Amino acid sequence: MTAGIFDRTLDHGARLLADRDPELYGLLEREQVRQHETLAMVAAASTADPSVLACEASATGNVTTEGYPGARYHAGCELVDEVERLAVRRAKEAFGARHANVQPHSGSTANQVVLCSLLAPGDVVLGMGLKAGGHLTHGASASMSGRFFTPVRYGLDGDGLVDYAGMAALAREHRPKLIFCGASSYPRAIDFERFREVADEVGAYLVADISHIAGLVAAGVHPSPVDVAHVTTTSTYKQLYGPRGGLILLGRDAGTRTASGRTLQAALEDAVFPYLQGTPRLNTIAAKARALADVATPAFRERAERIVTTAAALAKELDSRGHHVLTGGTDTHMVLLDVARRGLTGTIAERALESCGVIVNKNSIPGDRHGPRVAGGVRLGTNVLALRGMGVAEMAECADLFDTVLAAVRPSGDRDYGLDEGVRRAAAARAAELCRRFPLPDHPLPAAVRPDTGRVAAAV
Repeated sequence: MTAGIFDRTLDHGARLLADRDPELYGLLEREQVRQHETLAMVAAASTADPSVLACEASATGNVTTEGYPGARYHAGCELVDEVERLAVRRAKEAFGARHANVQPHSGSTANQVVLCSLLAPGDVVLGMGLKAGGHLTHGASASMSGRFFTPVRYGLDGDGLVDYAGMAALAREHRPKLIFCGASSYPRAIDFERFREVADEVGAYLVADISHIAGLVAAGVHPSPVDVAHVTTTSTYKQLYGPRGGLILLGRDAGTRTASGRTLQAALEDAVFPYLQGTPRLNTIAAKARALADVATPAFRERAERIVTTAAALAKELDSRGHHVLTGGTDTHMVLLDVARRGLTGTIAERALESCGVIVNKNSIPGDRHGPRVAGGVRLGTNVLALRGMGVAEMAECADLFDTVLAAVRPSGDRDYGLDEGVRRAAAARAAELCRRFPLPDHPLPAAVRPDTGRVAAAV
């Protein structure tokens, strides 16, 4: 296709940024280089395709409007209406949904929309506790979900799996108006049908938050809640490899009447706008449409399958090296480790690995004696590893690199680590070499490599 004004605007904008604000340009350049040269093993992370990034930088971001396609409160929306309709259609097709709202600014916003549209202040919300693997927006005391509503929290059984019986008992005792299923740091498949049975028994809405597993659900390698839960929410940047944003999806319950007499679909539409959000980010909606188009491809399904197989292989390799893998493995992209058993904290492990070019995140675990800023665990994920094209064989390398670094750590406090410089340099070189062998697809590669470490040089 011949380059048009869109292409020229993006190129010209980058040149203007370099000329007019070299400090900011340098930081953005270095960040892009960092992503190329470091091994991202963060479960909540992915890398958006350059075509998705281009949508975010498009002129659709200049359009100010409110409302929905065909019923905007501003003129000049003919083309962005088509963009939003395209995103809605692709979201429905990707998840087999009957209705989709693509305007939420994040997965957290999507959850807030659901809570504020279906509940009254003080109503009981039943969700998974944070240390069991739940999310802040599922009723945590640090979140509005746990302050404006009355939270009740279910947990895990002795094997570290969802305590379905305990959840059901709490539901019968407290009669929640809404039950959250889905998690932020739980590596096993969720039994959505079992949650729906309990929700129906106590007269609660069931909300499935699939932010972490949306790609697996869309690809058919994890059970879908879209026709099981009353409402399904997700972010769009983790396993959908899209922009920062959220989706609200409805299946067979889209026409269900709420207490107000309105349908669930209508209630949620009005909750997004005008109740909680104003103008939509139309550039982000365009980026969602682009990412959702890839979900329909065979390549996306193949990647989703590789996400699962590599995560299982990574868990197995880490276990064989003596690391304590919570629940004994994984059904998803996520691997949870208890590093406290090695005398470490999540913060120490995170910082030591980062110094070697390996990016993970500290994470609270069941029974954690540390607060979330220190944590006793580490959460790993294979979204970016699978995107790079790594397979089962490379998980042995990743596990060995992870093990080598942590085995060499000599902590001097909850937050400080000691790491031999020779170990650090060798590990950093291994991480950089692995990234060079499996570069981020379709992203322009950095121009130079520093000879002293083998890591890619940032051009500032």
